[in-house]
Amino acid sequence: MKAIQLLGKEKLILAETPIPEIGDDEALLKVRAASICGTDVRMYRNGYKNVSEDNPLVLGHEFAGDIVKVGKNVTSLTVGQKVAVAPNIGCGTCDLCVSGQTHLCNTYDAFGISMDGGFAEYVKIPEHAIRQGNIAPLNEEISYAEAALVEPLSCVYNGQELVGVRPGDDVLIIGMGPIGIMHIMVAKLFGAGKIFVNDLSKERVDKAKELFPDVYPIYGHVKEAFASYGQPGVDLCIIAAPAAEAQAESLNYMNMNGRLLFFGGLPDHKKIVPIDTNILHYKQLRIQGCTKQSVYSYRLCAKLVNDKRIPLAKIMSDSYSIEDFQLAMDNAVAAKGLKHVIVF
Repeated sequence: MKAIQLLGKEKLILAETPIPEIGDDEALLKVRAASICGTDVRMYRNGYKNVSEDNPLVLGHEFAGDIVKVGKNVTSLTVGQKVAVAPNIGCGTCDLCVSGQTHLCNTYDAFGISMDGGFAEYVKIPEHAIRQGNIAPLNEEISYAEAALVEPLSCVYNGQELVGVRPGDDVLIIGMGPIGIMHIMVAKLFGAGKIFVNDLSKERVDKAKELFPDVYPIYGHVKEAFASYGQPGVDLCIIAAPAAEAQAESLNYMNMNGRLLFFGGLPDHKKIVPIDTNILHYKQLRIQGCTKQSVYSYRLCAKLVNDKRIPLAKIMSDSYSIEDFQLAMDNAVAAKGLKHVIVF
């Protein structure tokens, strides 16, 4: 089969590898679509621990396809079933796992991170992924490309659920890449009031306004834009970009009792962020972090996509064959468009 292997920093190859063999408690997935994530880009640009030419890794943790083979002990899956795959698999026995937070397990596995992922024609689904419910059934009407995007959508949902989006909240979303666009979708689902959007790129703000005409675009300085809108501040600010400056400034945009969601990580050289703790104190603000998603959040988001409540097709920029993977990665690195999807 064809597979995209990472060999080290900025070293990707299209390899021919054997189709995985499965055991009695495992299943085999034929991948139909897999999308490139910011994590894939970082692993490509920086390399990744223990990955080398002698120990290659198939990238890809956002993917969907069809079950084509099941082990004799597998009863929850059937051949021909259309599914999406939650990538993070906990040990199953620690306190975090038994509380349902398998994605926070200290010894978790993940497709495309610690084991081969979805940029391949076939993926082996191990027993612990099946047992923990990481396989989400899909309706036939949903495209495989949309289904691949359930993974980042569920990360967004997890963050907004943690921070608590309330009906009527005025929301500012900083960063209008694909994750920022998904934050608009989920904030609308939760009943947000005014949604303001901001990015250093005018083109990305314009794209958000094109996709969602009822959002309020902000070009340049946020507080000046708020003054022009007659907006004192917002109830919730989501930083959907790896921008330390935006995190530091965001406290200045908040209403009393406001909440801030710092979505995603920062580069190591920028991870220490100075904030005015007096603003935090006197406005009684709350800062929330988030990471990955629970299996429950993933399956819930798969249902929302199944039920056509979330228009994920809006953020798909281009599709590629696996032979054109390097072009897709180059476009993702250059932040061209939104989501780049490999379609098999």
